[in-house]
Amino acid sequence: MSFRKTNEAIGLRLREGRLSLLSRKILNVMFYHAQNLTLGQNAPIDSPVNRKYFWVPLPEVAHDASYDSKDTALLKEHIEELQNIKLHMEDEHQWTSERLVSSVKLVNPSGLNKRGGTVWFGYAFPPEVFELVKNPGTYTKLSIYYQGMFRAGASLALYEICRRYATNPSHKTSIESYEYWHGALTGTPVGTELSPYKYFKRDVLKPALAEINATTDIECALIEHKRGRKVEMLQFEVRLNKQPSLDFPAPPVINSALIEALGRLGFSANDAKDICASNNVEKIESTLAMVRERMRAPGSAPLDAPAAYFRWALKNAHNIAVRALTQEISPPPAAPSSEQSNLERFLTARAQDAINVYKELPSTEVHSVMERFRSSPVAKNVRTSKGLEHPMVRSLFGRWYALELWGEPTAEALDLFLQQMTIEASGNA
Repeated sequence: MSFRKTNEAIGLRLREGRLSLLSRKILNVMFYHAQNLTLGQNAPIDSPVNRKYFWVPLPEVAHDASYDSKDTALLKEHIEELQNIKLHMEDEHQWTSERLVSSVKLVNPSGLNKRGGTVWFGYAFPPEVFELVKNPGTYTKLSIYYQGMFRAGASLALYEICRRYATNPSHKTSIESYEYWHGALTGTPVGTELSPYKYFKRDVLKPALAEINATTDIECALIEHKRGRKVEMLQFEVRLNKQPSLDFPAPPVINSALIEALGRLGFSANDAKDICASNNVEKIESTLAMVRERMRAPGSAPLDAPAAYFRWALKNAHNIAVRALTQEISPPPAAPSSEQSNLERFLTARAQDAINVYKELPSTEVHSVMERFRSSPVAKNVRTSKGLEHPMVRSLFGRWYALELWGEPTAEALDLFLQQMTIEASGNA
């Protein structure tokens, strides 16, 4: 199953709206079916209006978009998301502002709220987009099969851009600014505030490249163009993958129950959807359980920012899993002279974990937490104007915030830390 995607629709820069993983997949499925249908074909109810739509059974759209959930409400929400996207198209003769999708319909001839019958999905493109879909001038041939493997919208977006250049003699994409790549991969509109490049590289680029290189027919590598030490422009080197791709399972189902649970922690609906699209269900559920356990822990300070704590726990899921698996393993007895150093290592590591949680906080929470620290007895007679840049402030803050997050260190926590140290040491031996 492949389709021709006009190069003008690859790496879209949006003026309004956003593109998530599922909405990207649905859009490609709409392109695919539109290229294999005529307007009005299969219309479930014959009428002059319905003859202006493309018609596909909704279960077929869900299947082709690798959406295995029965949560139709969420599917409808992502379809509507496509209607909210505004594009500006410009050439030497004209400028056009259009929506990506002009109209969508769900029709069941047996009754929309009845259990029987087939629900049909009807959609129409505005004139400019219609021509680009049905008669693409320059295009890239893309596979519906490969898009089903992706777990993040950025991976699919980068794959499409790089696939376009896979047979180019230079085997390199165009050189574009960080702002361009941020918008093209995250699906956010022009003018969105950019995160520091180092975090974009860590959280978006590296996972996307790893996913593309592991599952698709191309291999990509990042090329950074710097001015001094600052990365200003980016491009990617692309090669066709000579090895056949493995048949990976479909990505995890995005379900409304998980989105609601993340919403109760303070995540926006869009952030919750991105988390669900980028991680498997088991990992999210186990992290949610850990956060809930922390929130219920007796004697611990209230968790001011559960969403930030969740992000930290999700990133450290591997270490948490290692500790859980080794709960019943006794570490080798430490010599008396090393007891103090082991405790110090534990407290230092715990303080660093607390600082990592702090870095995930929204800006308003960052200010609130820092003000509480400055007014605490720990920070008395300490100059905190430079914040965490000052080594002493960083050390004191880390231990203070760890105490706020997790309470007094326990023997069990120290025991688990020593077990992990033992496993890591044996793994490096």
